[in-house]
This record gives sequence, C-alpha cells and structure tokens, in this order.
Amino acid sequence: MSYAKEENKQLLAAYENFRVADVRDGLDWIGYHNFGSVSPKVRPLFRTKAVGIARTARYLPYVGPYPCVTGDEYSNWQGWYYGNVCTYPWVDEIEEGDFIAIDVSGMNVGLIGSENSLKCLLSGARGFVINGSGIRDTDEVILQKIPVWSHFVAQSMVQCKIQFDQKNVPINIGGVTITPGDIIVADGDGVIAVPRKVAWDVAKYAGDVLDSDKDNRKDLYEQLNWELDETVKK
Repeated sequence: MSYAKEENKQLLAAYENFRVADVRDGLDWIGYHNFGSVSPKVRPLFRTKAVGIARTARYLPYVGPYPCVTGDEYSNWQGWYYGNVCTYPWVDEIEEGDFIAIDVSGMNVGLIGSENSLKCLLSGARGFVINGSGIRDTDEVILQKIPVWSHFVAQSMVQCKIQFDQKNVPINIGGVTITPGDIIVADGDGVIAVPRKVAWDVAKYAGDVLDSDKDNRKDLYEQLNWELDETVKK
C-alpha cells in the first residue's frame, strides 16, 4: 500500500478511542448512510476491540486437482499445496497498525489459527475480519487475545478447499467493499469500515458524538453516585 506511514499513525491515533457506534454516526453525518457497516452476522470471537488500517487478501474456492494419496504422501502433498496454491504472500507485507481483512468466499475453512495469527501480531497486525469462517484453534486464539471477527468458526484446514487469488485489492466483507488503506474499527457492536478519502471528515463528527456521550453519561454517573471510569469524562 502506498499510504504514508506517518499519515497512518495519525489516523490510528484519531480513531483509537472511537466506538463502532461513534464511527457509524460520523459516516451518517457526512451522508454515507448506507455504507460502512459490515453485516451483523460478522461477530467477534470474544468481547474485544481493534482499530487499524485495512490490508486485504482474497481467496477463492479450490478447483482441483484433488490428491489420491493418504498418510505420509498426503503430508508431502499438503506441503506442496501450501507452497503453491493456498499461499499467504500478504503476511510478509504486514506493517504496524494493519487490520487484516480477508475474503475467503464464504468458505468454511481455518485460514487463520493460533500460530499464524501470532506471527501476524508480531509483525504489527491489530486484528482480523474474515468474510466466512477463516478462523480455527479458537480456544488458543481467545487465550492469546487475538481480535477476530468472522461469520463463524471452522474445524478444517484449507487444503482442497480454497486457493489464494489476490492481495491488496478491494474485497467484500459482509456486504461492504473494503479497500486497502481504509480505516477499520471493530468492537462488540461489530465491524465498520471508513473509506480513506473521507476518514478525516468522519473522525471529526465521530469525535463530536463521543465527546457529547462522555459528557452526558458523566452527569448520569454522578447522579447515580457511581465512580467515574474511562468511558466518561473525569
């Protein structure tokens, strides 16, 4: 992606504290009423939050040929499959602050698991959103606190199921076009994507909404004699 790293940092800082709801309102404020909100069927693996810059990849259903081998021969074949068919070329390009958005064509496969998610995290990935399944080893993924949003979870590996198509291209995630460089915000309310070209305008109005909410809720906290927390203004 050609966006300047410094601008990425600035956008990440601007969006860091926004909730999905704030960003939704910000998009509405500039007239993007019907864009940005990923299908509510795309849900978090556990209650968490992530903000990042979209890095995209697309996988298609595998069209063969299928192996006629088992056991050790199958081990050799699946090594070939990972090296030539279902590759992960985008992993080596991950930069600090990336939000990995993957379209697996709705397939029920475990493209991301407990090991490769950690490798992505080490490279700077903030979270994953996947159109379809795409996630397995979920007990370990939750233990490792890897932020993931997907339609459902999977048991199977990817061989004989999907093949790599393209990276760094616009993709469909839950009915939303996500383009490399877009801003992705995800929390318990789901996932929302902000087109790069309107990111600063959305941030302005999302910030206004959040500030107003914090002020109003602080007053209510005080009336309830509640201790103020980080979600309200102190």
